[in-house]
Amino acid sequence: MRVEIPDLGDFADVPVTEVLVAVGDRVEVEQPLIVLESDKATMEIPAPAAGVVEALLVRVGDTVSQGSPIAELSADGAAPSAAAPTAEEPSADDAGDRVDVVVLGAGPGGYTAAFRAADLGLDVVLVERYERLGGVCLNVGCIPSKALLHVAKVLADAQDAAKQGIAFGEPSIDVDGVRAFKQAAVDRLTGGLSQLAKGRGVRVVRGEARFTGPHELTVGEEAIAFEHCVVATGSSAVRVPGFPDDRRIMTSTGALELTDMPERLLVVGGGIIGLEMATVYDALGSEVTVVELMDQLIPGCDPDLVKPLHQRIAKRYAAIHLGTSVERAEARDDGIHVTLSNGEAGVFDRVLVAVGRRPNGAALGLEEAGVHVDDRGFVRVDEQQRTGVQHVFAIGDVCGGPMLAHKAMHEGRVAAEVIAGHNVQFDARTIPSIAYTDPEVAWAGLTEIEASASDTPYEVAKMPWSASGRALSMGRSDGHTKLLVDPASRRVLGVGIVGTGAGELLAEIVHAIEMHSDAEDVALTIHPHPTLSETIGIAAEVALGVATDLPPARRAASAKARAHGAG
Repeated sequence: MRVEIPDLGDFADVPVTEVLVAVGDRVEVEQPLIVLESDKATMEIPAPAAGVVEALLVRVGDTVSQGSPIAELSADGAAPSAAAPTAEEPSADDAGDRVDVVVLGAGPGGYTAAFRAADLGLDVVLVERYERLGGVCLNVGCIPSKALLHVAKVLADAQDAAKQGIAFGEPSIDVDGVRAFKQAAVDRLTGGLSQLAKGRGVRVVRGEARFTGPHELTVGEEAIAFEHCVVATGSSAVRVPGFPDDRRIMTSTGALELTDMPERLLVVGGGIIGLEMATVYDALGSEVTVVELMDQLIPGCDPDLVKPLHQRIAKRYAAIHLGTSVERAEARDDGIHVTLSNGEAGVFDRVLVAVGRRPNGAALGLEEAGVHVDDRGFVRVDEQQRTGVQHVFAIGDVCGGPMLAHKAMHEGRVAAEVIAGHNVQFDARTIPSIAYTDPEVAWAGLTEIEASASDTPYEVAKMPWSASGRALSMGRSDGHTKLLVDPASRRVLGVGIVGTGAGELLAEIVHAIEMHSDAEDVALTIHPHPTLSETIGIAAEVALGVATDLPPARRAASAKARAHGAG
């Protein structure tokens, strides 16, 4: 039989990057024969039947499209037709049959669960209400915001270069070009997901799902019966009552569209999302005002980590109002007229409301499956991501905890493996958090706020970036790295970093916390010099009292004990 390239969706003339078999090799059903690599995805083309390779019709460097012959196979028996339904097209044979797994939501958690389940041999249907896979994160969240934040960083670095003897002229900003750069990153990733789904045989159904029974749901007019279900429907931006219904008042989704560049922007909410978008619009030329109800930016984060960020943006923004709320907002022709609780008032061309997110658990009809959804839309789960109904799982934003893509992805993998019969559970010791502002703020594990509230004994070991050769050589010494360690065992309990690129440094200590490492383990790890990463090693040396990069007095002060709860 002749083996041909199946439907590749929108792709054509895709290069062959690997040939995995040779003439005379025996292959099994679904064993990969060749590897294709486009600019959006890497795809393995499997054998449609077991047999012996009689001829290879392609080699590395060739380009192929749908229908291109790649091999001649002497099949052992009946083989699936090359014209079998594609991953995105339901087969008539599916009607009335229960699929092994239905995953609701194709964000990072959902597609991870779907792909892992498929890799484990399960029949998977992935339901997504939007046209593109990837959920909020890839389409209107993590990825587009980071693309825009990169642009903002380039602009800020160009301004800072004047202090280093290099002066640039006023930048010419092509908003259409910026928008296209952002969208290109989104398109590449979401397009790659579609190919990954197709390559795994994951059937994608588009529409909004609603449960009709313990093992049934509908998506539009289609009824789907399932053995197991993974709810990965994410969250939505909280809308604040009292704001007028006006296109100039936007959520983060609207802010990412860059519809126009407002001269005056009000950001309501000084958390991570609000400050990241403030960073973008400030760099692109808007006059930014931030209003935060709590007494500090990024509530819940240790104040010493927030301070360098606050100091930098206070010099750039029009105003930062803490402990303040919006009392009134009125839409007029000349802008949104806003009155604040501190008596301040202003007129803004755009208002971004970023005061949190709400789980999407209430609109699925989960009660029809016997699953309880609380008043806020959350679904409770156990350590294996099971809800109160054993065959229904929930992951990501909808099941509580930090609303972060990387948490959802790990939970999705756990859910898929449990469904496949593996004895696993979600037991991460810490989930890292990052604000991609300038400077970045990153933390994981125990914070000083949490330690004080729980009377947990701890010591702080801090390495100021003003003593970092790498930070000084970059002109960005406005940061520090700190470790929280147990006073008795010296085990690493937490980490906090503020500074340029802080988020890229976090993983080392996340791993240390997972491995129950102590400060000596970190200090004895040779960190390359000069790098920002060595501030972690030096902070560990501070914890041990052996740091040579800080004066003895500074060293002792940096390792000062906070003995809350120590008795």
